[in-house]
Amino acid sequence: MSVIVTDSGFAADDWTHGFTRLGEAANDVVALDVPSDIDPASLAGQLDGVGIIRVDFPSFADGRGFTIARQLRLMGYRGRLRARGHVIADQYAMARRCGFDEVEISTDLAARQPVDQWLFRARWQSHDYQSRLRG
Repeated sequence: MSVIVTDSGFAADDWTHGFTRLGEAANDVVALDVPSDIDPASLAGQLDGVGIIRVDFPSFADGRGFTIARQLRLMGYRGRLRARGHVIADQYAMARRCGFDEVEISTDLAARQPVDQWLFRARWQSHDYQSRLRG
């Protein structure tokens, strides 16, 4: 089981369709699972109709998913973008700044890092150096 983290806190997963792994033959893909070693440019022209992309984080020390999210947004992807796996509360603000809409964590991680730790970082828009310089 997993927990979805948003700026509002913890929630149950409301995505009821399955996910298609990158490379699996499928027509009309609406939900795509991508590994942390994908080159987002390889997805160019294939994102029309994809409602959600879930990017894998195999380790909290592996930041490639942040780059993938940013590149997908720069390519024009406007659907839901979800980080899944080993993302910790300290990384939530970075995930949001890079373009992720939500983070999917295990129930074990949610127990170790309760909702208040994630909500503390949910005010990510006003807690970066650029906002402080502008203020």
